[in-house]
Amino acid sequence: MSAQIIEGKKISDLIREEIKRDAEALKEQGVVPGLAVVLVGEDPASKVYVGSKEKACQQLGFYSEVHRLAENTSESELLALIDKLNNQASINGILVQLPLPKHINEKAVIDAIDVNKDVDGFHPESVGNLVIGDDSLLPCTPAGVIELIKRSSGDISGKHAVVIGRSNIVGKPVAMLLLRENATVTICHSRTANMEEIAKQADILVVAIGKAKAIGSKYVKPGAVVIDVGINRLPDGKLAGDVDYEDCLETAGYITPVPGGVGPMTITMLMSNTITAAKRANKIGE
Repeated sequence: MSAQIIEGKKISDLIREEIKRDAEALKEQGVVPGLAVVLVGEDPASKVYVGSKEKACQQLGFYSEVHRLAENTSESELLALIDKLNNQASINGILVQLPLPKHINEKAVIDAIDVNKDVDGFHPESVGNLVIGDDSLLPCTPAGVIELIKRSSGDISGKHAVVIGRSNIVGKPVAMLLLRENATVTICHSRTANMEEIAKQADILVVAIGKAKAIGSKYVKPGAVVIDVGINRLPDGKLAGDVDYEDCLETAGYITPVPGGVGPMTITMLMSNTITAAKRANKIGE
């Protein structure tokens, strides 16, 4: 039997409707959520992402600022802008688009963002709160993964989740969030000796390794939920995930396509974080 396709766009649209209602309710109280996005340089993919974020703000009725800085902007100039945005009342969320030019220290920039405006969830304090289970703004892609699982296949509690990949952006935080949902979590990576055997035990398999079609059906337990976070461009120009989608279609119970799976969720969760930060800044719903 063919797997049920987890339609990220459809789930993302549902969440955006919820966010829009929240934004309208806040507006009635005189609060407009504000997001500032900072782009340094001319990276083509980054420019596309920033444009998408700007569009999402417009659609949801948020206040939006986009700061497009030259490639040769100094680290001190960027830090001065962040300091200004930290102190700007109309801005609830700050996102500095990564990667940054090589002459700028990425960690220094992330550390400089006010943790209450850290809508990317990358600040060390946000990461620490995630690990110990305290309230924090969650990293967008991992939070999106959890929403996809919950809104398609249901309860995570008690399930065995295997995460393939240990990056700071996806692998580690998604493992922490799955743990928070009471899954039993195993993390596999490039040095894992018996990955196929471990992956095949998973009720939920999350793959984020950046290698096109690396995970086939031999890694998938029949009926498992398979979440593919990868996005890779093939030699023919087409996009493919880290999971061999066609090969896994008959084995998985639920599966995300690429594109159209996890991708649409990332910006939606960024908007969700911005509205959460706006509520907290104005002590609404506490």
